Amino acid sequence: MDELAGLALPLVFLAVLYLLLIRPQQKRRKEQQQMMRELQIGDDIVTISGLHGRIVGLSDDTMDLTVDAEGENVLRFERGSLARIVNDPVDDGADDANDAADDADDRDDT
Repeated sequence: MDELAGLALPLVFLAVLYLLLIRPQQKRRKEQQQMMRELQIGDDIVTISGLHGRIVGLSDDTMDLTVDAEGENVLRFERGSLARIVNDPVDDGADDANDAADDADDRDDT
């Protein structure tokens, strides 16, 4: 019985280690790889060094970024330096239509 108790503690420790450290790291790595596969020209991104830019060229393992409005300065980075994609969600204009309708209702009340 003492042998089982002595074996249980290391097994519990390994299970906690897996749940707290290994599994979240695997999940982050999988998300990073998915994000790198979905890159497209025109995406606004941030690199791991904090540089903001727009993708103007892609190859299998590099990406070319422009960092100015004119697009004259192009920098080449490894795809692994991608921290996140910062594209804003597409605004379908539904909120603007609702705001206009609310404004019209406010004018009718007076």
